[in-house]
Amino acid sequence: MTKLLEVEGLTAGYGAAPVLHDIELTVEQGQIVAVMGANGAGKTTLLRTLSGLVKPTAGKIVYDGADLRAIKVEHMVRRGIAHVPEGRGVVTELTVDENLRLGGLWRSDKADARKALDEVYELFEPLARRKRHAGHQLSGGERQMLALGRALVGRPRLMLLDEPSLGLAPKVIAQIMALLRDLRDRTGLTVLLVEQNVRSALSIADAGVVMSLGRVVTRNSAETLRTDDDLRHAYLGF
Repeated sequence: MTKLLEVEGLTAGYGAAPVLHDIELTVEQGQIVAVMGANGAGKTTLLRTLSGLVKPTAGKIVYDGADLRAIKVEHMVRRGIAHVPEGRGVVTELTVDENLRLGGLWRSDKADARKALDEVYELFEPLARRKRHAGHQLSGGERQMLALGRALVGRPRLMLLDEPSLGLAPKVIAQIMALLRDLRDRTGLTVLLVEQNVRSALSIADAGVVMSLGRVVTRNSAETLRTDDDLRHAYLGF
């Protein structure tokens, strides 16, 4: 498989206090890689650093052969990187349709942007029914669908997805996870998934990374992580 994202010796944080320490990570094209660990492990900071919101103090981030440290935050999406943050990031004053169109405003191929918008409505039928509703009128599950849909309108190759199941009912969580697996299988979408719901994440992931106190403590296949009792008890809480 082709390496899409390579992280070497990554150190980053806020001010003078590092949160990430010497992170090593590889994500292959078309993989779902789950990033797991307790609160405070550094998972969200990792995604924020990869998307350019936090500047690293050491290390390399190579995406599709390019050094991401040299790319401005606002240009990440043009490179095919979509970051869906925890809390979903929906503009609550705008309608569903307006939120989705924001995801394709930068695209020069307007015909394909419209096609991508139609595809999102096909994927998320609740959004199609509520396209004229404002973001604040949506349920938590619908807001998560909207955040994912807006990212997909940009035709990303790599999605950085932070806690998509947060606050959602089990049925909705299962739907979101099934969608991610389907997108990987149909389109080759690559996903780096930060998720507290470890069972759900490992059910769809190809590989997993376990973090503790800003460091990677293990990297392995999802199947191995699911069946390693000592590791699960020590770091994953089940």
